[in-house]
Amino acid sequence: MLRVASPFVELEIGERLVRVTNPDKVFFAERGETKLDLVRYYLSVADGIVRALYERPTQLKRHPDGAEGEAIYQKRVPERRPEWIETARVTFPSGRHADELCVTEVAHVAWAANLGTLDFHPWPSRRKDVEHPDEFRIDIDPQPGTDFADAKRVAAVVQEVLGEIGYAGWPKTSGNRGIHVACRIEPLWDFPVVRRAALAFAREIERRVPQLVTTAWWKEERGERVFIDYNQNARDRTIASGYSVRARRDATVSAPVSWDELADCETEDFTLETMPGRFARLGDLHEGIDGAVCDLAVLLEWVERDEQAGVAEAPYPPHFPKQPGEPKRVQPSRERKNE
Repeated sequence: MLRVASPFVELEIGERLVRVTNPDKVFFAERGETKLDLVRYYLSVADGIVRALYERPTQLKRHPDGAEGEAIYQKRVPERRPEWIETARVTFPSGRHADELCVTEVAHVAWAANLGTLDFHPWPSRRKDVEHPDEFRIDIDPQPGTDFADAKRVAAVVQEVLGEIGYAGWPKTSGNRGIHVACRIEPLWDFPVVRRAALAFAREIERRVPQLVTTAWWKEERGERVFIDYNQNARDRTIASGYSVRARRDATVSAPVSWDELADCETEDFTLETMPGRFARLGDLHEGIDGAVCDLAVLLEWVERDEQAGVAEAPYPPHFPKQPGEPKRVQPSRERKNE
């Protein structure tokens, strides 16, 4: 049987030559955008996507058959890769390790996009010190019965509280239903401490708008409220980076936005088609994030306040080892059945 070589184009990206195979393969069926369009999109937002991923171990969410095809979550970069691809090693409780993509230039992003990567999922820590995050993440996640409008209402409260404690928060749409806010911190604390601070912050938002916000880990307890997912600050948990394209038919993008425009924007305003023009006009709205370091000690005082008031720890995700002070990791309804 005669083997026919697949078509490809080669793009000169800085000092690198990146091969894009099957460049005309359609990745968004309704829109007609191709793999080459995806790669060119990432080149159009180069400064922003590199800043979002820079020196961070990054998991790849690949869709080799397009946005509506099966997702492959890939922690380990392929062994067969260009010699200029950089990696960061992370370890797991099992003792195993993974060499994940570590972006330092946009050619790394283009190479990954050629593998069918739509979303990039970076750690909140950097290669130099993987065990100590330098990013505190607030994940505003609408639950069934709530929507993006509710997420924006919660984000307004988040902005208010951040202002009160002197924090600079950098919001972005998730590209789906929610909103993410990032704050830079010094890499002085390990993951359990940062996660506990995130829980204290989330509970403060919940206290202020209990009818709208929940920190309940078990879905059966959340009701029609917006969940602030404190566990996104646990080790090895990641969220889609700014400028990541999401696996939706309308090719939405996780878009950095200003606080002023957040109230009036919609997820669907930011797509693979519209984002390049926006970036050309405005640049990276998160450009100043690395210079705006916040003091986590402020939130650690809230942790102490909660503990003195008898407010207990909250559950970790199911695959984590049992943590000190953590309550039973059992759904309340199941526990009642067993009583």
